Amino acid sequence: MKNSLGRFVPAEHKPFFSSDDYKDDSRKCVSKKTKSKKVEFFSSYAEAFDYFNLKSGMTFSFHHHLRSGDGVINEVAKVIQEKKLKDIHIAPSSIFESYTELVPCIEGGNITLIHTSYMNGPVSTVVQKGLLQGELVMQTHGGRARSIESGELHIDVAFLATPTVDKLGNGYGAFGKSACGVLGYAISDLEYADKVILVTDNLVDALDQIHFSKNFVDAVIVVDKIGNPEGIVSGTTKITRDPVGLKIAKDTSILLDKLGLIKNGFSMQTGAGGTSLAVVDYVRSLMKKKNIKGRFASGGITSYYVKMLEEGLFENLYDVQCFDLDAVQSVQKNSNHIAISASKYGNPFEDSPICEQLDFVILGATEIDLDFNVNVTTDSFGRIIGGSGGHSDIAHGAFCTVIVSQLIKSRLPIIKEEVQTISTPGENVDVFVCERGIAINPIRKDLLELLAKKKIPTLTMKQLLDEAHSITGIPNKIPRSSKRIGLVEYRDGSIIDSLYQVESNV
Repeated sequence: MKNSLGRFVPAEHKPFFSSDDYKDDSRKCVSKKTKSKKVEFFSSYAEAFDYFNLKSGMTFSFHHHLRSGDGVINEVAKVIQEKKLKDIHIAPSSIFESYTELVPCIEGGNITLIHTSYMNGPVSTVVQKGLLQGELVMQTHGGRARSIESGELHIDVAFLATPTVDKLGNGYGAFGKSACGVLGYAISDLEYADKVILVTDNLVDALDQIHFSKNFVDAVIVVDKIGNPEGIVSGTTKITRDPVGLKIAKDTSILLDKLGLIKNGFSMQTGAGGTSLAVVDYVRSLMKKKNIKGRFASGGITSYYVKMLEEGLFENLYDVQCFDLDAVQSVQKNSNHIAISASKYGNPFEDSPICEQLDFVILGATEIDLDFNVNVTTDSFGRIIGGSGGHSDIAHGAFCTVIVSQLIKSRLPIIKEEVQTISTPGENVDVFVCERGIAINPIRKDLLELLAKKKIPTLTMKQLLDEAHSITGIPNKIPRSSKRIGLVEYRDGSIIDSLYQVESNV
């Protein structure tokens, strides 16, 4: 069958209908986990596997707060192979290029199912070749939390990298040689997994602050190294110096100002891309010039937001993950840098989640189409290069969702008649800004009327697409394989799109 956006959905799944469809449902929560009073301590992964009798067919989860610097998931994958476990289902909150030990596990049938919110690198390559025996399900960050708390995604064992653990079994993320800051993506795993195993390289007598309570912890594995914190700075975490990117950022900040969104008490979030961070810098300048103080910024927090917090430009930062080491340090020293869970961040059934309190968000795209649907999961050839993460969550929640991008990337227009893969539905995308102009989603008549009064010129997406085609020519249509390898799940659990096999020579 097909969903409301015309994308194929297998019969056993619920098709996406609209981004507000979940409002007809009620929140479902299984009981939070219970555990024995004693926390076990081990010196190796193999010991923990043996003690808890971990076996084939189980579901193991992980968080990604160390991002490319994470070493825990690779070590667990090695033990899975050594013990010849089969049909393991893994549910990491994201998968990065350094998680190479997952590849032989997938090729050998040790790992056959994957739930995640973001994926790139060699794991993407092996999965898109069709070598994962089961299915890949790409979730949103808020949707992942929803699925865990509802029991839809049942976790047998959560292996949680934890920079510092005390002798009672409490854990903290912003201190220790592998400090990565807040641990928001792991809170659902902590509270709902059958067994919770913290993995640390810094065992201390006691902790003054905690992110993980011992009340949910079954065991701790103490190792020499859980990863490299330098790896959390993966992706672009610096302001672009590209003149085109800077023009887009400046135009975006002017637009936000003209829309009246940069005002006392406003709230915002941006991605970590270079153009998005340049928008932050322009917004900061406007706030200083007009003596404006915002209520909060959320994220994905970078040093730029930390600076604005310390300058008094924001009252609070709400942080589900740290994007750089300045943000990690800020968690410890700034009491108004507040750690939140992925559920508090973006779960559609959470009471007043942070994503629903945002005035505007600045996001990127690999593709955007004439209906404002956005792709951040695959490239134009269908190769998996990312995932929604929090994209769909905050796009739904914010009053104004702005997509920023150059009109042409790698000789291809970013605007398509139809995107290869739908990650975020167009009904939640309000504005597209590129170096050639600004397009407003026709459903946002309020924005169009306001900009007309302010004499801010806008274009249609079709006009921008035609301009791109006048430069690049009309690209050949890229054929899609008939073999489905996975699903793109919207934040409410409905299926917004499917993923297809990509031949290695594409």
